[in-house]
Amino acid sequence: MRSLKDLKERVWKCNLALYEQGLVKETFGNVSGLDRESGIFAIKPSGIQYKELQPEDIVLVDLDNNVIEGILNPSSDTKTHIVLYKAFPKINGVAHTHSTFATAWAQAKLPIPCLGTTHADFIQGDIPCTNDLTKVQINSDYEIETGNKIIERLNSVSYSDVKMILVAGHAPFTWGLDPEEALKNTIILEEIAKLAYLTIKINPLVNSLSDDLLNKHYLRKHGDKAYYGQRKKIKFGEDNV
Repeated sequence: MRSLKDLKERVWKCNLALYEQGLVKETFGNVSGLDRESGIFAIKPSGIQYKELQPEDIVLVDLDNNVIEGILNPSSDTKTHIVLYKAFPKINGVAHTHSTFATAWAQAKLPIPCLGTTHADFIQGDIPCTNDLTKVQINSDYEIETGNKIIERLNSVSYSDVKMILVAGHAPFTWGLDPEEALKNTIILEEIAKLAYLTIKINPLVNSLSDDLLNKHYLRKHGDKAYYGQRKKIKFGEDNV
C-alpha cells in the first residue's frame, strides 16, 4: 500500500494547491488521482475545509465506488470522477472547482472562444461546454449523468487534446496524466476564462483568433514538429545549438 500512501500525499498537496491558488472557497472543489494498476483512486473527502485537510483524510475509492480506506465520506463528485476514469483510459488525475471566471462561463452555458495565443498554447480551439442535463438525468443519478454529459460533449474531440470542459450551469472539470497535471490544467483554464471575459468586456466585437495563428501556437508546442521548450538538458558550458 506504499504507492497508495504516496498517492494520498500527492492528492492532498494538489487539493491544498487549489486553495492556495485561490481556485476554491469554503469546501468547494476537489482533486483526485488514480493508480491504474490497482484501480484505486484517492480523492478529497466531502465537506472538509481545506485549512483542516490532512493527508490521512484523503479517501481511497475503487472504480466500483467502494471505499477502500478512510473514515470520511468521499467527495460528492466521486461518481463523476469514476465515469471519467473509465471513459478516458490515459488519464490518472481529475480536478473540479468552482473558480470564478471558469464557473461564470459555465453558468452562461457558453464555450470559451479562443481569442488569443495564451489560449492557443494549450487548446486548439474553443473550450467546450456541455448541454444542460435533463430533468430525468438530474433526478436519477446526477453525478454519473454529469460525467456522461462530459463524455457526450467530447464525442467529436480527443480527451487527450482537450483536457478541460465546462458543465453547463455548474462548473469546470479538468484532467491529466496525473493529479498534478489536472491541477495545472485547472490553473490554466481559470486564466484563459479570465482573459476571455476581460477581452470581450474591452471589445465586445472581437473576433476569434485566426486559424493560422491558432494552429501555429498550438502545433509549435504540441505538434509532431513541436519546437517549444528544451529537447535535452543543457549542461553548464555546453553550446546550445
